[in-house]
Amino acid sequence: MVLVLGLLLTVVGLAIAGRRLFFLYRLVSSGKPAPGRTEGAWERVQAEIVEVLGQRKLLKKTVPGVAHFFTFWGFTILLFTIIEAYGSLFQSSFAIPLIGHDSWLGFLEDFFSVAVLLALVVFTIIRIKNSPARKERSSRFYGSHTDAAWITLGGIALVVITLLMYRAAQVNVGDFPYSDFAFASHLIANALRPLGVATNRDLVSVFLVGNVAVLMAFLVFVTYSKHLHIFAAPLNVAFSRRPKALGGLWSTPNMDPEQLTEDTVFGAGKIDDFTWKQLLDLATCTECGRCQELCPAWGTGKPLSPKLLIMSLRDHLFHSADRLLAPAPAEGATAVEAVPLVPNVIDPDVLWACTTCGACVEACPVDIEHVDTIVDMRRYQVLMESEFPSEAGTMLRNIENQGDPWGLGTSHRLDWTEGLGFEVPVATGELPEDVEYLFWVGCAGALDERARKVTQSTARLLNKAGVKFAVLGPRESCTGDPARRLGNEYLYQMQAMQNVETLKDVRAKKVIASCPHCFNELANEYPALGGNFEVIHHSQLLSDLVKNRALVPSKESQAKITFHDSCYLGRHNGIYDEPRSVIDAVPGMVQVEMERTKERSFCCGAGGARMWLEENIGTRINEARVAQALELDPDMVSTACPYCMIMLDDGVKAKQASGEAKETVQVLDISQVLERSLQE
Repeated sequence: MVLVLGLLLTVVGLAIAGRRLFFLYRLVSSGKPAPGRTEGAWERVQAEIVEVLGQRKLLKKTVPGVAHFFTFWGFTILLFTIIEAYGSLFQSSFAIPLIGHDSWLGFLEDFFSVAVLLALVVFTIIRIKNSPARKERSSRFYGSHTDAAWITLGGIALVVITLLMYRAAQVNVGDFPYSDFAFASHLIANALRPLGVATNRDLVSVFLVGNVAVLMAFLVFVTYSKHLHIFAAPLNVAFSRRPKALGGLWSTPNMDPEQLTEDTVFGAGKIDDFTWKQLLDLATCTECGRCQELCPAWGTGKPLSPKLLIMSLRDHLFHSADRLLAPAPAEGATAVEAVPLVPNVIDPDVLWACTTCGACVEACPVDIEHVDTIVDMRRYQVLMESEFPSEAGTMLRNIENQGDPWGLGTSHRLDWTEGLGFEVPVATGELPEDVEYLFWVGCAGALDERARKVTQSTARLLNKAGVKFAVLGPRESCTGDPARRLGNEYLYQMQAMQNVETLKDVRAKKVIASCPHCFNELANEYPALGGNFEVIHHSQLLSDLVKNRALVPSKESQAKITFHDSCYLGRHNGIYDEPRSVIDAVPGMVQVEMERTKERSFCCGAGGARMWLEENIGTRINEARVAQALELDPDMVSTACPYCMIMLDDGVKAKQASGEAKETVQVLDISQVLERSLQE
């Protein structure tokens, strides 16, 4: 009877769960191809080890992270107990061959059973403690479906409790294969022993069947809830971008007019346009809210929450399942029209609020790639619908006609060289043999008054250190970063291919970029268009020059300084230590860190083409970041990005005008900080 009931429950449970999983497989597979998602096998294996087995991102929040770690490993180890449970249906004294009687396995099974129960207590306390705040916008659980989590906690608890109960009863009837190293089972057995052998034998049957029933019910529940991530997360991590999910955008669409047709679609305008990996992202979301917690747009009152965006797209995906999986309509039949994503599923204010800072991607424990999905939807709006914020039109026209977002033109590209005291070589042909670097100044570095001062400091430092460099001057043009992040892929590729040809023409081998956005384009995105160059950020070069004593800071400073990590230098490219090492080299300088720093840094608000868009909803992002810096009462706020410098300087001036900041606070690039320490 026990065998029949156990097998019947298993067949029914597997049939229901299997049918659901097959449906999910078909739904995800309906997405467009996602080339390159299986390349770099060893890197993907490493990701599975670190992200899935090691739970690296989850452990960044210590208490819930440790609880989740033991729950994950508990269920991994308890796979052995599932084998034992089904074996016991056939043979009461079943033990896994070869290792079934080894004490170490019995100990591990009991240890992780207890660990899982303790983890559930931790989760319960956290949920009760945070329950009132879940309805508040400031909570990372705001908008999540939290009721199902109680079912999950209950289901996990029942799996472990029924497991320990039948194991304890097995001890008392002599069918348990492990010694008293299985401490929890033997401890419970002591409590059950007075009931007698016959009753314990009945308890084995009841709790064994109960364990199978709970396992099957839990399996079915998982496949129909957000807890599907138990199965989807390892797959999503395995197919995520490698070596990291940030840096250059994953896809570079073919924009060759000769290969385009009337049916060509750019970006994602409907759910059908996403790749299978993007659809897998949607199915994998755990609704944990770590992305929402760190999003600068959400944190300053904008409508964009990366979590809610993914949840909305996921709900729409399931709502569209019948259409996506339906057979092709018969000839002459009318096909069901797909619903446009914007504005029907995603509000335009949500789409355009993103700064592409990557905080969401960095925080996501299951490697969802929010930024690429947002940019894909922007591409469709810009290229297919010509729908985008009106003020962005001026920026795009300026790039197209003048080669820079400000529209100042090439005639001003060398204005920053005036008054330097030395000649800056301008590459009109191939670079001379003695010129080691081409200095990519960037639009901000050449044309913005504040950023020009940074460019001048950097040039003077390179000259002082004996570094031979040249610039392109009027031949330099916008890398296309703001156009690409806004969604105008066509304009971006026009700019990029022009720049690639220019760099090849002068035979540039090593390129210095002081703007992280330019750095990211040159290093990470231009290779897809044939531009393969060795690119170094000015903070990296200055750090090396200081380390090698080509530049020796000597003038002491007693200033307190805090460094702001640029999103595209830090999160997108992993450069954190070099700019800090430059500041640390200044004698007497006291460096203090903001609460949101390095991987968790708070955006300045300029990325994703937001520099040229109005910010009318909520608090200005740059002012929110400046407020975080001013909490430390610094004398200087430093950065290594001209975008950040402009935004932070505007924020500090606004705070000074309102009396919220002392008048002496300065915003400086690390090159300016270093140069001051070298001055006689």
